[in-house]
Amino acid sequence: MNQADFAALAEVTKKTQMLYESDKRSPKADYLAAAATAGVDVLYVLTGQRSTSETGLAQDEAALLDNYRKTSPERRASLEEVGRAFASSTEKNHKTTSA
Repeated sequence: MNQADFAALAEVTKKTQMLYESDKRSPKADYLAAAATAGVDVLYVLTGQRSTSETGLAQDEAALLDNYRKTSPERRASLEEVGRAFASSTEKNHKTTSA
């Protein structure tokens, strides 16, 4: 996602987004709320520390989630489809081997 896309998602201008990223301006609560709604870890944005809701994940799980969040909406749909296919395949194999 580029700056213009992210700015639109958070309902600010690209210039405002650039000011936030260069630490020349601090984001307001409505910006952070819009970013959180889009899946951004706002605690990480503000402090550099991951939110506690993700600390229960294994490192590979957290990396998978992080990559998913960085993916465009179109590609997310593909990732979700592949995930469902793998899960379905795993369920079928489990039923076959446990029977």
